[in-house]
Amino acid sequence: MSENRQSAKADRRSFLKLAGWGALSGGAVLALDKSQAEASETAVKSTGSYRETEHIQAYYESTKF
Repeated sequence: MSENRQSAKADRRSFLKLAGWGALSGGAVLALDKSQAEASETAVKSTGSYRETEHIQAYYESTKF
């Protein structure tokens, strides 16, 4: 029983180490990426602060019976 617990602790430690390295390397990639993001043009029907975009219209279409 204690052998299983020791194995589980070791596996958890290994996972946390790998997760930490993954987060660091992912952050480094994002920091080094110099490309600019571009916004796409979408048809927007605006009434006040509510904007009915294409994905909202698609949702409305999917909920019709």
